[in-house]
Order: sequence, then structure tokens, then C-alpha cells
Amino acid sequence: MNIPKSKLISRKTKEGVTKFVVGIIRWVFLLSISYILLYPMLYMLSSAFRAPEDFIDPTVVWVSKNFSVKNFVIAFKALDYLKTFWSTFKIEIVSAFIEIVMCSITAYGLARFDFKEKKLLMGMLIATILIPTQMIMVPLMVNMRYLDVFGILGAISKLVGTELRPNLLNTPWAFYLPSIFAVGLKAGLFTYMYVQFFKGLPKELEEAASIDGAGPVKTFLTIVVPSSGTIFLTVTIFSIIWHWNDTYLSSLFLSGDYPLSVQLSRIFTILGTGIDGVQYGKYTRSTIGIVMAACLLVILPMLIMYCILQKRFIKSIDRVGIVG
Repeated sequence: MNIPKSKLISRKTKEGVTKFVVGIIRWVFLLSISYILLYPMLYMLSSAFRAPEDFIDPTVVWVSKNFSVKNFVIAFKALDYLKTFWSTFKIEIVSAFIEIVMCSITAYGLARFDFKEKKLLMGMLIATILIPTQMIMVPLMVNMRYLDVFGILGAISKLVGTELRPNLLNTPWAFYLPSIFAVGLKAGLFTYMYVQFFKGLPKELEEAASIDGAGPVKTFLTIVVPSSGTIFLTVTIFSIIWHWNDTYLSSLFLSGDYPLSVQLSRIFTILGTGIDGVQYGKYTRSTIGIVMAACLLVILPMLIMYCILQKRFIKSIDRVGIVG
């Protein structure tokens, strides 16, 4: 059946117009969503370099008339940046890496070995994901203040008349110990991610290693870990970012030597108290730019890390859970 040439041209024109319109709608939608997501970052950048007088100048919208880095200097001092950065690394980042390793070991056992208590432990794992940390705040505080195992040290303390239960509050061990036992910040979620990934790995690789005489530990280190780079990268990024941004547990366990996230939450109080003899007030136009600069200083290391790892991270997200 021969279709007239005019109708073919008309059909192609309609298809072309349809594709063009759909493309325009898609771009408008994506640009709108991107603007909503990027607006806080753009506002932060714009405000961080403004002088106080720019905040009351109606002609200043995005670009400052009095470009200055003074806000960053004051924010650096207010955050006590070098000290709090070291505290963040010493407490949060070390805890994050411990958690990455211990959660992977725990998950491998749950994914590859069968034992009677497996279903019970999986249920407990899900419970750690579902139950908010705020609901167990008091037990956490008591446990870290009077560390004990099944009440043994408490019983001995009563017998000898001396308190033998160690106090882990205001020490890094309040963060290290939960990470060592794979029950730290978001540990349940990380373990579950590992479990789902390890289940997708081919069992034939482990069986071949077993035939060659490799035990569970050697199989995990030589077969599973090298084959699981994607999930390790994903969990590493999530763990570092969540630990870096944590304020709840840090405020709960520490009364000094705060990490950056907690110091940032106290920024208005610090500015109101005064820096180098100057009191900026808690909520004034002078503090807006300083606070935005402080926020930028806090998130900058995470932005740099993500920019370096973004390509591998996006690929790892696509592959997690569907390997094998």
C-alpha cells in the first residue's frame, strides 16, 4: 500500500513537533527540580561573601556589592576549625571506618552461614533500622556512663565497695565501642545493604576457594572483599557523611571537645558570647553571612570528597544488589 508523500511529511512533522514539545517539558521540569535542590547551596554561597550592609540593600539579590572574605575569617574562629576538625576526624571518621569493616564482617556471616539464631538476628537487625535512636536515649546514656556486661561489674562493685564500671562519656570509646560491635550510627542499614549484596555474589567462587583449602576468613578477605568494591564504596560514603553530620549522639555523649557539626549548631551562642572581644549578637544582620560561611566550611570537606568519588559512587549505586 502506497502512502502519499504529503502524508508521510505530515506524520514526520507531527512526530518532530511532539518530540520537541516533550523535550521542552522535560527540560523545564528538570531545571525546576534542580533549582529547588540547588537554591539552598546558591543562597549559602551568595550570603557567605556578603557584607552586613548588603543584607539590607534591596538592590543586592545574588551578587554582593561589597565582596569580602571577612565572614570566613570570623566563622573559622567561631568554629575553632582546626581543633573541631581534628575532633571530628578522631571521633566520627574513625568510628565510620570501624563501622564499615565490622558491618561487612557481620553481614557476611548473616548472608552466607546458616545457624539456628539467624532469623532472630535478622529480626533484631531490622529492629535497629526501624527504632529511632531517640527512643533509646536514656539506656544509651546509662550504658555509656556505667558500662557493664550482664551486670557482672555492677555486682562486683557492690561487693568490693568501689565503682568498677567504666565511664565512657566524653571519650571516643563511646563511639568506637558501638562501631566495633556493628551497632553504631546507621549500622543496621549498612549491615542490611551488605547482606543483600553478598547474597548476590556467586557461591561457586567461595566453593572453589574452599576446595583450595581456604577457610571462611581467607575466603572473605581474598574472594568476597575484592569482588565487593561497589558496596564498600557506597557504604563508605554514606557512613562518612552520616557520621560527619551527626549532632545527636555527639551532643548526647560529649560535653566538650565537640566535632564540627555540634560546634556549628552552637554558632549563634558563640557569636552572641563574642569572638576576639566583639559580640555579634545571636540573630542580627551581621551574623547571617558568618553563619552561611560557617555552614560552607563544615560541608566543604564532604563536597570535595563527593566530587572526587562521584563517578564511582553513581556506578556503585546502580550495581548494588544486582551483581551475580
